[in-house]
Amino acid sequence: MIQGTVNWNTKITQDWLQNYVDDWVTFYQKQTKDGEVASYIPILKEADPKHLGISILGNNGLSVRSGNVDTTFTIQSISKVFCFIVACMERGVAYVLDRVDVEPTGEAFNSIMHLEMRKLKKPFNPFVNAGAITVTSMLNGKTPDEKLEPLFQLLEKILGHRPSLNLDVYESERDSSIRNRAIGYYLVELDYLESNMDITLETYFKQCSIEVSIDDLAIIGRVLANDGLDMQTDEEIIPRKIARLAKALMLTCGMYDASGKFAAYVGIPAKSGVSGGIIAVAPPRVREEVLPFTEGCGIGVYGPALDNQGNSIAGIKLLKHIATKWDLSIF
Repeated sequence: MIQGTVNWNTKITQDWLQNYVDDWVTFYQKQTKDGEVASYIPILKEADPKHLGISILGNNGLSVRSGNVDTTFTIQSISKVFCFIVACMERGVAYVLDRVDVEPTGEAFNSIMHLEMRKLKKPFNPFVNAGAITVTSMLNGKTPDEKLEPLFQLLEKILGHRPSLNLDVYESERDSSIRNRAIGYYLVELDYLESNMDITLETYFKQCSIEVSIDDLAIIGRVLANDGLDMQTDEEIIPRKIARLAKALMLTCGMYDASGKFAAYVGIPAKSGVSGGIIAVAPPRVREEVLPFTEGCGIGVYGPALDNQGNSIAGIKLLKHIATKWDLSIF
């Protein structure tokens, strides 16, 4: 039975916190039955729909992990955050935003209806597929590997290790992504792409196939929570302006066409992927009560059973519960 009212106005200990989070994960793991794993990328169908895990890493050294914490998965659309950051670092914010907007669409992530109907001069935002592919085309380099190298370097600098590319997922995604190829051709027709379409799409499929863990997402989330600053080394890894812009986009556009509800009911920047991963960011906040992670934290979630919008169905419910209990909302 999930724990009810929590009195945090006593000293927060690691064991006490662990017991609560274990209880919450166990409760929401039962909600995975209401979702389905992604099927349009064949290999993603192999994921266990009952899996649910969370990793939370705070600035004060406090951390908690619970559930299926050792499962690795591909980053999928979460990569759009890092691709956007790298493009802004390479080309400048003004250059990127001149070619992709920052508005929510209200449409599915793989839709181009808004481009066709509204005759836009640029994609709505960098987190829908049309915008993400456009941003990928801006990355420096003549080959997919050259384009992706700065992204890998950024992740390696944050994580302390270089994440790997899951070739099986990449090949499955490459061979089945008819919709993304259709989007690519449409972007070519509109003259949005800055590099060859085949090179751009191969780069995009590879960036989505980078393999991570929920601990990796929590570490990256903590850097974003601190506006790009690594609190462990006091080094600015991501320029503050770019980190803040990325978080603003995560809040308004990060959860596909459920972004508005997530912002209203959870209230923290987040980005999901169809493999079931979610990265979430809780910046430092001032509260009168004694609450966990008031100094800020990064959160990684994995739950491959998805809702109709393509978000982890149990992962969102778990995040909503934690954000409510710990008053994580930025509002």
